Amino acid sequence: MIEPQPAIQPQSTNGTGSTGKKRRRFGGTEAQIRSALKFYKVLAYLTGSMLLLLCAELIARYGFGQYLFAGGTDAVTGQPSGLGFADAEPPGVIGGVNLSITVLIVHGWMYVVYLISNFRLWSLMRWPFTKLVVMALGGVVPFLSFFVEKKFHAEVEAELAANPQAPQRY
Repeated sequence: MIEPQPAIQPQSTNGTGSTGKKRRRFGGTEAQIRSALKFYKVLAYLTGSMLLLLCAELIARYGFGQYLFAGGTDAVTGQPSGLGFADAEPPGVIGGVNLSITVLIVHGWMYVVYLISNFRLWSLMRWPFTKLVVMALGGVVPFLSFFVEKKFHAEVEAELAANPQAPQRY
């Protein structure tokens, strides 16, 4: 009589009770990791710069009661206004573009893209969750994105150099 066999044969063990299959070190190829690293680097510098601009704008707004405007008409004199600061309350410029609000919006959306770049690099490198949190803080703590980017860039390069065969997938 034929004895029934399982459809999937168990893999051989290496003596420690675990299967012979090793967990891959990286979640992608070297090209994918380098692409994610470049994307992260560009977004880290852009987001960090926008955050510094945002801090300057908030100091001007809450410290001095001024908005940054481009164009429009001076509310007091009626003269055309170019680029400069104007009173927030009462409005010092009529019409024009409020660059202070524009900086807020651009930084907010840039931070979202920065978080996407963080997640992409973090998932490809298979780092612990705490590194993702530190990377995310780079977009909300002034100057931190520059330091974090430099640290993680060096770490990625070191890990890729230490594991030259690990990122090969195909």
